[in-house]
Amino acid sequence: MEELREQVLRANLELVRAGLVIYTWGNASGIDRERGLVVIKPSGVPYEDLTADDMVVVDLDGRVVEGRLKPSSDTPTHIALYKAFPGIGGIVHTHSTYATAWAQAGRDLPCLGTTHADYFRGPVPCTEDLTASQIAGEYEKETGLAIVLRFEGLDPRHTPGVLVRNHGPFTWGSTPAEAAYHASVLEEVAHSSFVSLMLNPAAACPVELEDKHFLRKHGPGATYGQ
Repeated sequence: MEELREQVLRANLELVRAGLVIYTWGNASGIDRERGLVVIKPSGVPYEDLTADDMVVVDLDGRVVEGRLKPSSDTPTHIALYKAFPGIGGIVHTHSTYATAWAQAGRDLPCLGTTHADYFRGPVPCTEDLTASQIAGEYEKETGLAIVLRFEGLDPRHTPGVLVRNHGPFTWGSTPAEAAYHASVLEEVAHSSFVSLMLNPAAACPVELEDKHFLRKHGPGATYGQ
């Protein structure tokens, strides 16, 4: 697990470098699919104090397997996503300003241009409100299940992120590093979309252009990159 601990540490520190988190806000995790174990940031520990040894290993029931610290309070959300989305290997949660603003407004993030379309196919969805009983119960697990419900009919590989209503963004990827990368992209797109709609409330992107940009990077005949 040492290599995965290092990957998860680097993903957490990347959130700080990219300006997506302050204080102890947010977390990153990674999963070892063969062993069914998740490595995640410890709860409430400042990023500047983190080491690879501080990362906590839990099983898919949330039980601590290795580590002297408590795992992130968002661990049940991460586990729900790992169980539902078998193709992902890393998850990130932040409270980055613009993505969180869209989540607090309860709005899907529309695709307004090619920057968005390069990474997310269609809107980045926002979940429904949790009920009072869901909030009073297993809140973090219910948050994960609300994300899974919102993704019915969607491909999490094509839309590697979500806005949790009244809360903030979660992103994912094949690795913890890719999940952190998608968190940066989501924040930038959320910012530029906000500005675009301030300038032109009717801003939109043709579906044909969306498809062109997404498929040239992620389609079966992708032409972007080396």
